[in-house]
Amino acid sequence: MPDMMSMINNLLAPLPSDGVWTVYQIVSLVLLVLMIVAAIAAVVIVLFQPGNSTGIDALGGSSETFFGKNKGRSKESRMKKWTVICLIVLTVLAIAFFILQFDTIWGVAA
Repeated sequence: MPDMMSMINNLLAPLPSDGVWTVYQIVSLVLLVLMIVAAIAAVVIVLFQPGNSTGIDALGGSSETFFGKNKGRSKESRMKKWTVICLIVLTVLAIAFFILQFDTIWGVAA
């Protein structure tokens, strides 16, 4: 089984210049690690969120409760906000990782 660095190096496009290649590897590995952390955080947060329906009570219609009125301050709303934040961070990092794959950014002609 190949080691982890050779598998990651296969994902990354090689560049001719050694100095540029080293910077490219470091930036790419940092972005990959941050994407993995953001993805795991999003999955964990989603798993801890309760469902929207409350079983048989969902069939009877909506009843206004104190908890329903203050939904913006509840634990569930904070978890939803953190889910959105994690997914936005993951999206931005993925786009940045994609853009950094272009050779022209690193000053290397294709």
